Amino acid sequence: QVQLVESGGGLVQPGGSLRLSCAASGRIFSITDMGWYRQAPGKERELVARISSGGTATYADSVKGRFNISRDSAKKTVYLQMNSLKPEDTAVHYCHAHILNSDYYWRDYWGQGTQVSVSS
Repeated sequence: QVQLVESGGGLVQPGGSLRLSCAASGRIFSITDMGWYRQAPGKERELVARISSGGTATYADSVKGRFNISRDSAKKTVYLQMNSLKPEDTAVHYCHAHILNSDYYWRDYWGQGTQVSVSS
């Protein structure tokens, strides 16, 4: 069974920084895209950033220049460095990965979510 385990959320003041991590484990043959999505109360889940297996990164316009996504493919881990955080970044952040599992099916997997709160 494949699992995505997130860590690094918390409460931070505006202008502060947080680093999220997400590690994939289980019977994994390959991973293509890994990324982060977020969902604020009353809003739909939205893409924050994703990174391909080749290292190409895509960001939501709202986080460009403030957030940086990276991955360690050997560790099956994706990171999100969040700087200059704003109150509107407050949301549950979910890790996502597109994975070839032991049944030889490509599937989308999600983490359990980690809360990021930005408030003074």
